[in-house]
Amino acid sequence: MAVKDIAFLDGLSIQTSQMLLVLILAPLLTGLVRSAKARLLRKQGPSVLQPYRDLLRLVRKEAVVAESASWLFRVVPYLVFAATWVAAALIPTFATGLLFSWSADLIVIIALLGSARFFLALAGLDVGTSFGGIGSSREAMIATLAEPALIMIVFTLALVAGSTQLSTIAGIMLAPGVGLRVSLGMALAALVIVAIAENARIPVDNPATHLELTMVHEAMVLEYSGRHLALIELASSLKLLLYISLIACVFFPWGLAPAGSPLYVHLLGAAAYAGKLAFAGLLLAGFETAIAKMRVFRVPDFLGAALMLGFLGVLLLFMSKSL
Repeated sequence: MAVKDIAFLDGLSIQTSQMLLVLILAPLLTGLVRSAKARLLRKQGPSVLQPYRDLLRLVRKEAVVAESASWLFRVVPYLVFAATWVAAALIPTFATGLLFSWSADLIVIIALLGSARFFLALAGLDVGTSFGGIGSSREAMIATLAEPALIMIVFTLALVAGSTQLSTIAGIMLAPGVGLRVSLGMALAALVIVAIAENARIPVDNPATHLELTMVHEAMVLEYSGRHLALIELASSLKLLLYISLIACVFFPWGLAPAGSPLYVHLLGAAAYAGKLAFAGLLLAGFETAIAKMRVFRVPDFLGAALMLGFLGVLLLFMSKSL
């Protein structure tokens, strides 16, 4: 077998490992956040493996579909899951320079997430219930502010790294010449705010409640059941892992194995990635325990702060490349 073929097979195996890794770790991350929140509230709480049991239970149940639902309602869970999984698998988690790293672009990932959000909002409107309409309208409101903020963050990173390709950005961030910059700090704060809003976490939304006055994501998926709901729940866990992976890849890229590294370096990178996920999950649990949910009408102000931080980061880089 030629050397080129061996390198291709090695790259394919590492890329496949990353795709399976994010799929396996996503429910575990959700379970870790739930368990940590329960411990902080002095409750016993569920096991960290409970999301896996919930997904298996949903898969075994029959999918009940409303009579007024169209074909779109049945197809959307698969579209949302596929788009979110592909976006999460493209982000370098434990290694850079993977087989499909040429497509791991920030703009591509934003487009995939926007497509998943669009189809999920359509599914919420498809059945014609009041809850679905409320959730879809609120999701559209959040998207109108979250996506411009993401674009400003992309501009900031592109001005610093000279590229929107994630492997390139991670390599630039590891270089000693980058240092601490005000613009990068603003971009990090903006990305954290957007990640909280996009994942419907406290203070924007409470994933553990079903009150019609507070629901955003839950309102759009109330009509789903069985395997359809399992796919949407798994996609939601993947989305949380995606944003944490994106933050870790761009702003904390330590431990990423370079292209062509031996197996033990990739294993060390996977261990470092697992540690980053655990630390971020515990931080999220502590943050959600210490803060209360805000009113829906305050969410635009919350996301407006992310948009302004991203804009200021771009402005500072235009004024001086060293900021």
